[in-house]
Amino acid sequence: MPISQELKKHFQSIGHHLKPVVIIAKNGLSEGVISELERALLDHELIKIKLAISSVDERKELLNQLSQSIACETIQNVGKTALIYKKAAKPNKKLSNILRYQKQQA
Repeated sequence: MPISQELKKHFQSIGHHLKPVVIIAKNGLSEGVISELERALLDHELIKIKLAISSVDERKELLNQLSQSIACETIQNVGKTALIYKKAAKPNKKLSNILRYQKQQA
């Protein structure tokens, strides 16, 4: 299900303060990288990743592969940094970046 523009803007404001949790280099999406991304998304729902790849086209292709392989949504892609989101079935209140942000706002 596509995410609305309003929700994307909200996620971008949350993601602005996040640090990249995974760096993907020239070797691309190995099994280890995919499992680490899945674990991070399961814990945090919204994460920032660093794409250490010089070609813009290769970065776009990598994000497309990523979206298909782990069923996540790219929220924002600026330069070599991307913000990705995958809704957790049972979000952890202590780890979810979205729930922690809402708690800080309250």
